Amino acid sequence: MTERKLDLRDVPPPERHPKIFETFEGLDGGERLTLVNDHDPKPLYYQMEAEVPESDPDAYEVERVGPNEFVATIPKK
Repeated sequence: MTERKLDLRDVPPPERHPKIFETFEGLDGGERLTLVNDHDPKPLYYQMEAEVPESDPDAYEVERVGPNEFVATIPKK
């Protein structure tokens, strides 16, 4: 499975979701987007589940790898 990675920790908060959605849209089916973030991206999960039918909420994974580092993987159907 092909992966594209975005490190969002240095991206200003108002620019994060637009950047995520733009990058996700550019993926082919079967690819996945991996995000590195400074907080748990739970609101993103709910937004993608509601607004992006190509996302796969059942396969969405988040791992906390440090006090201010979370890695989320979002597959595209």
